Amino acid sequence: MVDKNICIGCGTCVSICPVEAISFGDDGKAKIDKTKCIRCGACQASCPVGAIDIDN
Repeated sequence: MVDKNICIGCGTCVSICPVEAISFGDDGKAKIDKTKCIRCGACQASCPVGAIDIDN
């Protein structure tokens, strides 16, 4: 769901997620907890570099 090669760790997705399903891994990149994610698409729409694809 998060392309670690593209993610810049800006935190936009973390702040926009309505269910707090996104956090940062030890690598400083976003990671999505699929058990919490409601697939609303807010993170994908807000990512400035297009690193998130909720369909994958």
